[in-house]
Amino acid sequence: QVQLVESGGGLVQPGGSLRLSCAASGSIFNIYAMGWYRQAPGKQRELVAVITLSGTTNYADSVKGRFIISRDNAKNTLYLQMNSLKPEDTAVYYCNLERGTASARYVYWGQGTQVTVSS
Repeated sequence: QVQLVESGGGLVQPGGSLRLSCAASGSIFNIYAMGWYRQAPGKQRELVAVITLSGTTNYADSVKGRFIISRDNAKNTLYLQMNSLKPEDTAVYYCNLERGTASARYVYWGQGTQVTVSS
């Protein structure tokens, strides 16, 4: 069992910045990757950024050059630095963690945090 708690969402003007945090607790071992997803009204949940155990990162094309994903292993915390925010970034952002072994892997989700980009 893993618990993920997100924070840092809110209302920001276009061009502004926010930093999201995701604190993990519970059975935190054999972690393969952690990532951020987002879901806007009427749309499917989409991958925003992911970071692997080795530290390799990957980003959606729509956020490349603007968002940065990072992880503090000692604090079991995942971050998403969001810069140059656009109205189309408005969504509920979810933290994701994948752990387990090659034969049994598990996926966990946070509760989500609302990010609204508007004037």
